Amino acid sequence: MTFGKFSPVLMKGLRRLVCLLLLYPLLAMPGNSVPAGATAPVRPNILFVLVDDLEYGVLQNFPTITGQLVQQGASFDHMFVTNSWCCPSRASILRSQYVHSHTVWTNTAPEGGFDRFHTAGLERSTIGTWMKDAGYRTAMMGKYLNHYPGKTAAATYVPPGWDEWYVPVKRLYEEYDYTLNENGDLEEYGWEEDDYLTDVLTREAEEFVTSDDQPFFLYLAPVAPHNPANPARRHVSAFPGVKAPRPPSFNQQNVEEEPAWLRGRPLLGPEAEARVDERYGRRMRSMLGVDDMVATLVEALRRTGKLENTYLFFASDNGFHLGTHRLQQGKTTPFEEAVKVPLVVRGPGVKPGSTIHAMAQTVDLAPTFAELGGARTPDFAEGRSLVPLLRGLTPTPWRRNALIEFTRPADQRSARQTPVPAYAALRTETHTYVRYETGEIQLYDLTQDPYQLHNLARTAPADLLANLQARLDMMRACSGATCRTADVSGG
Repeated sequence: MTFGKFSPVLMKGLRRLVCLLLLYPLLAMPGNSVPAGATAPVRPNILFVLVDDLEYGVLQNFPTITGQLVQQGASFDHMFVTNSWCCPSRASILRSQYVHSHTVWTNTAPEGGFDRFHTAGLERSTIGTWMKDAGYRTAMMGKYLNHYPGKTAAATYVPPGWDEWYVPVKRLYEEYDYTLNENGDLEEYGWEEDDYLTDVLTREAEEFVTSDDQPFFLYLAPVAPHNPANPARRHVSAFPGVKAPRPPSFNQQNVEEEPAWLRGRPLLGPEAEARVDERYGRRMRSMLGVDDMVATLVEALRRTGKLENTYLFFASDNGFHLGTHRLQQGKTTPFEEAVKVPLVVRGPGVKPGSTIHAMAQTVDLAPTFAELGGARTPDFAEGRSLVPLLRGLTPTPWRRNALIEFTRPADQRSARQTPVPAYAALRTETHTYVRYETGEIQLYDLTQDPYQLHNLARTAPADLLANLQARLDMMRACSGATCRTADVSGG
């Protein structure tokens, strides 16, 4: 008798069944029972879901994210990235450093991507190692850093700090027909329905969060809604006829005062607008798989009695343009659509259905996880713990400045993805101030112009420009603890 090739999912299930049968006699031994009077771990579990390229303001489209996270947790409405491109932003999350400190400037080598992060030795100290050193069971599942494992590591490479590792090494964005590094073993997935990457990650995550009583830190990074935004087959007909939002910044009419890169872009015609709508629909459909992921994990945590002692974080690595400021698609700009992202937190002590207006940045995530878990934050960390905000407090002083730094890549294929010159930008409570390497400046008064349609750089008072430039210079020069002085400067 001959048999066809088993799918990776089936083979994995069989291996786990064998392992459980072998372990059962050991688990049943008296020495493995919980002593009388023992208490459950008091340290919380932490589940961090990081999606890819999701813009701010669309979570209402996803019923579970809305019902189980937004309505049961706190939403930040002033959360910003350090760079509106994937890899620099993710490096900031892993290390709590601004881009000028971790120096992963772009998505591609030599000045960016996984290869830059890896060869610079930055993996020796990340949120993964901090939490593992604090006694947490750690896992990284999904997208790690762009172009992992690159040219500098083997496809089976697992960085320090991670007890469990399920990270794609090939074709991750398609969500089908990819290769997954599963704790150093390479597994090939095909085109079957249960090969869909978001669903595979959901199954692995569910097993991880339910399999042990040791507190866990799970960094779960599905690739939705990144292009090409392929949905699960069960969602291909969702959102029929949906159109992208049309805020005042959509297809910006007057760009006379804008930098040359924007002045040179034509208005979007009907065909371009139709492509924007089609892309928006794909993105929303792909996110329904993530919505199902959240539903599965919330139910698994509830079923095992862990939900009330778990913090669930939901965020995006950067925003995305869909017709705004004449951009059919893309990121990398200093506009709100690219740099402002969702952040929702549910957990012990977090007020359900609340909104936190205080400013936060992606460098603040790792210190927050560390404080919640009792881990040590290294001296090089530059962000602030958000724990006081989650408990209803706003320390004085608090962050008033967010720094965004963008550099054009040396890799020409990557460079063709964006028309934007290098820049440094300051997002304050009231203004966006941008200085490009070309010498051009953008200035928007967000109290009067929240959609950033009127560049005031030529007419603004000199003292305002000088104040914002000084604050920007201070942020760009900061390092370690001095960043927590620079981020409150100004006034």
